[in-house]
Parts: sequence; structure tokens; C-alpha cells
Amino acid sequence: MTTAEQVLGRCSELDTISASDTWLERTHLTAEHRAANDVVGSWMEAAGLSVRQDAAGNLLGRREGTEPGMPALLLGSHLDTVPDAGSFDGMLGVVMAIAVAERLRHAVLPFALEVIGFSDEEGARFGKALLGSQAVAGTWDEDWWDLADRDGTTLHQAFLDFGLDPRAIGDAARRPEELVGYLEAHIEQGPFLEAADASLGFVTTIAAARRFRLSVTGEARHAGGTPYSRRRDALVGASEIVVAVERIAKGAGTLATVGRIQAQPGAVNVIPGRADLSLDLRAATDDERDRTWETIELEAERICADRGLRLDVALTHVAPAAPCAPWLQDAVIEGIRSTGDTDPMGLWSPAGHDAMAIAAITDIGMLFVRCHDGISHHPDEGVREVDVARGLDAFEQAVLAIARDLP
Repeated sequence: MTTAEQVLGRCSELDTISASDTWLERTHLTAEHRAANDVVGSWMEAAGLSVRQDAAGNLLGRREGTEPGMPALLLGSHLDTVPDAGSFDGMLGVVMAIAVAERLRHAVLPFALEVIGFSDEEGARFGKALLGSQAVAGTWDEDWWDLADRDGTTLHQAFLDFGLDPRAIGDAARRPEELVGYLEAHIEQGPFLEAADASLGFVTTIAAARRFRLSVTGEARHAGGTPYSRRRDALVGASEIVVAVERIAKGAGTLATVGRIQAQPGAVNVIPGRADLSLDLRAATDDERDRTWETIELEAERICADRGLRLDVALTHVAPAAPCAPWLQDAVIEGIRSTGDTDPMGLWSPAGHDAMAIAAITDIGMLFVRCHDGISHHPDEGVREVDVARGLDAFEQAVLAIARDLP
């Protein structure tokens, strides 16, 4: 039986598959992607799964149910990373899923069992997240073929270089009738389980998100020759908006982040005539997200009007909330309780996951594993062996609960 120690050892082995000698970086359709698929595929085969790579570069292992061709319960997460990544975001979920499949090698299940290692959740190479899972969900956008990495290689060319046929991308899509549901184990990427001294938690929903580009336009003038009464400083107006964004989101119980701001013309002795800023907005529900945005937009318009500035807004990304199915939440809760936690903690996930894409075609459920100080997307990501051990037990019991209570 695969143990937590072995799971952590496999995560460490994946750490060695990196484009950098000094940090962990493994991105979509690279030599490192291929090497990770090869190694993880060997673990899937050892667990008794038949292994294949789909038309999007995702890695799949399958064990049939009581009859060939039955719908599958899909377990998994992603194998790609951000630059300078930690050891567990995504990879832990894939390796745990393989371990559970190995533990259930001889179980009689009323469905096929599949494990998937998604090829591109982070979007680090082409700037578009969830490429692997959106291919599986059948929500591929043909415009994505023109996306290019920092070297100018398009996604279309990268497919060809990797040995994939872009014309066959539709073959990666799964039909709803092919799946029973999807379960994903993932580090929490937040501090709440650790604060509650809990190893595990169940996810209630994955964040509703919207992203915007805000452009504030004023007038560039001489920094020494223009008195305050004559200034239309775009950067000062944008800064006031940034402070308002934090205040409004805190009051609404949502999350809003300005991660980038750029002033033009960018000279030390020129009043900025334009400032462009990003806004990332997340909430547990679509309504909370949209109400927060409406308040932010009204306040930003007021600030600009008071300062004689113009505000332009462009929506760059939108994702609906992805609630976890109650029956799969119940299975995950039962799994957590089997480890001795009688009152499992439910959490909404502000971070995005492959599950939110797969929700387009089947019910989803998620298990969170405590991570040290909530740190993620950083080499200091850390999990404890005892939490992984409990996670394996809970994940296994959740699958058995689904087999028992399948709707």
C-alpha cells in the first residue's frame, strides 16, 4: 500500500524535473512536461492503471469497473508549475490520486476509476490558465492557438513540436455521460486549516472571478511648473482607486487585488498623464463578486470625476463560481470523519483549480490538505506527513462512499 512517505518521496522526485537548476519550473508542452508524464505514467502503471496521453497532453490512467466502458470517477490535479514553484501545488493531488488507485486495486467498484495529471493549470507559459482541463471539458477556444510564449512560439507550434496534432484537440473532450464525477485533492493555499489545527477540509465552492484593466487618463505636464490646482495626475487618481479597492473588498468579505500598475510617460519630472492598473476580483458567489465590482466601479468613477480624470474599463477574464456538488461534499466529509475529525471544516477556495473547468461536464468535489502558513506558489510550500497520511485515508474512503451511494 502506498504510504504518505512514498507520496512525499514522489513529489520530491518531480522536483528534479525542472527547466531551471536553481528553482522548480515545469511548463506546458516542454521537455519537462514530457519527462513528468513519463515518470508519473510509470507510477500509474505500477498502480494497475492503463496509461495514455490525450490530445491536449494530459496524462490519464484508467482501471475498468465491473464491466468495460463504464462511466469513470475521475481523480487528479495538475503537473505543471509556476516559475520558482513549491513542491505540492497540483503534484500532491496527482500523486495522492495514484496512491488511492493503488490502494483500491482489488476493490469492486460500480464505475471505472481514472487518474488524470492535467498538462497546464497554471498558464505560466502561454498566459492562459486551465488549458489542459478546458480541453477535457470541451470548452477549447480556437483563438488560443495564436497565444505565444516569451520566445514567440505559438501554442499551435508548441503542439506540433510536442508531437500533438492541433486538429485533434477535440478528441481530448469528455462527454458528461462518460463521467461519474471528479474529485481533486489539493493543498489549501490558505491559512485556515492550520489556524484551526485541522489536517483536512472540504471545499464548498471555487471562487467566482473577474479581472479588469483600468485605465486612468489625465494630463502629462511639467512636475515643477504645474501647481496642484492645475494638475490632473493620473497616478494619484489611480492610487486613490487602489486604496478604495481594498477598503470596499474588505467590507464586502471578498478579495480584490491590484497586482500591476504602470504610469506613463514614466519620467521623474513629468506628472503622469495615464496610469493602467490590473484588478483581480474573487468571491464565493457570482452575486458577491458582481456587487463588489459595482461598488468599486462607482467609487472609481467618483474619484476620477473629482480629479478631472477619465476612467476606461476593460474586462479581461471572467469565471463563474464552481460549487462542489453536495453529494460529493458528503463523500469527502465522510472520508475526513473516518480519520477521526468529527467536525470537518468547510472552506471556499479563492484560488482557481482544474475542478472549476471540469464542472462544465460533471459534478466536482475537493479535499483540502493543510499547508504550512498557507504558503503556495513559492519554494516554502510545505505539508506534514501526518496530514498527507490522513488525506490518503480520507480520499480512499470518499471513493468508497461514492461507490456505495452513487446516485
